Amino acid sequence: MDKQIIFEDDHIRVIFLKGSSSELVISFGDLITRAKGLSINAEKSLVKYDYNVLGIMPKLKSWFPEASMQNMMQQVAPILADFSRIVGYGGSMGGYAAIKYSGLLKMNRVIAFVPQYTIDPQEVEDRRYAEFFDVNIHRDMQIQTQDVSEQAEYIIVYDPYYHEDREHYRKIKKILPQLMTLHLPFTGHEALSVLASSSLLNDFIRHPLEQRYFYQQMRSVKKNSKFYYRTVINNLMSRHSAALGRILRSNDLHLDDQYLDANLKQLITRVMLNRRQVTEQDLQKLGIKVNLSQATNNHLQDHYTNQVVFNLISHKIECYPQEAVLRNNKYLIAVEAKMSGLVKIEINGERYLVVMNDRRVTKLFKEHETLTPDMSPIVIKKYPDYYVLSYKNLNLSSDEHGLCSFVEGSVNDEAKFHAVQ
Repeated sequence: MDKQIIFEDDHIRVIFLKGSSSELVISFGDLITRAKGLSINAEKSLVKYDYNVLGIMPKLKSWFPEASMQNMMQQVAPILADFSRIVGYGGSMGGYAAIKYSGLLKMNRVIAFVPQYTIDPQEVEDRRYAEFFDVNIHRDMQIQTQDVSEQAEYIIVYDPYYHEDREHYRKIKKILPQLMTLHLPFTGHEALSVLASSSLLNDFIRHPLEQRYFYQQMRSVKKNSKFYYRTVINNLMSRHSAALGRILRSNDLHLDDQYLDANLKQLITRVMLNRRQVTEQDLQKLGIKVNLSQATNNHLQDHYTNQVVFNLISHKIECYPQEAVLRNNKYLIAVEAKMSGLVKIEINGERYLVVMNDRRVTKLFKEHETLTPDMSPIVIKKYPDYYVLSYKNLNLSSDEHGLCSFVEGSVNDEAKFHAVQ
């Protein structure tokens, strides 16, 4: 593979990868894919189609300063002169650079995922990257009319519901002469990761501008992308929880049990259990395995009249409204509340201790099973008017949403639980 560094300064490294294509692809790195040896952003996908590639890789989080880009032109110009078709590609910081320097680099097409307009805090409300703004190297860094080309085609992919990126998109849109916008809803700033595909990138580079065709190809990539579903579910839950049901009903998912991290698994199951009855098919699609239980009549209520349960899906003590517990009593198991002792639940006629370690990992041990050294039982203490659940010197506290945590300090109302017959 013929690959060499043709320019380098404190901010960027420029690498030329020789291929057999008639096009030249200029691939810009981002905050994650910064300069490392001779690596180029999206190199695997571009090599697959044997593209000629100019990789412009950032060495710092400095948004491709104009001085560096101008300084590299002496080495880059002869390469540009060899090609009649030049395509720029990048995401986020790389997407910004692809648009910003499209005129300078004589691009015919630009593919930009979730690009910034600028990181100057005087120009945008977005503060995600304000710490990287340096007035000495970023003065007038915003994308301007003189930066872009009237002859070039511009493609921007972004999530229209993600406020921070939407602000940048609206400012960029006013400047670009020919823009095709492709929406990727509920993916936040992760569009490039969601649509990672060699064939799709090849389409973006070579296929005529046909929005319908691109959407068809994007749907095909999304359908086979586990990362897409994880990203969408994570972004949807707080705003559009009903959409999870539609995703589960309309897609034949087969996620493994390690696919969802513990926090996302808890968020999903809380939404599902609160909003509707959960089916075993739902859980299987999400890669969640549970041991089903038998119902028990004993239960506690928190300060907000939610019932205290052990959630067999998230493996945590939580509180839910009574109707949610009734709908999902196979998964939400009432915590027994008879007397002071150890917290126990019953599953399929067997009694289990609820135990935890100092990293707040909760597990179930059969009543007569030996505990591992790192685990300690959760204790229930009966007082004249209430119960307290404790782990060592910490007491369980429940908030108005039913989320429980063990905290230090005196027993307040949120740490007092009441028995209900």
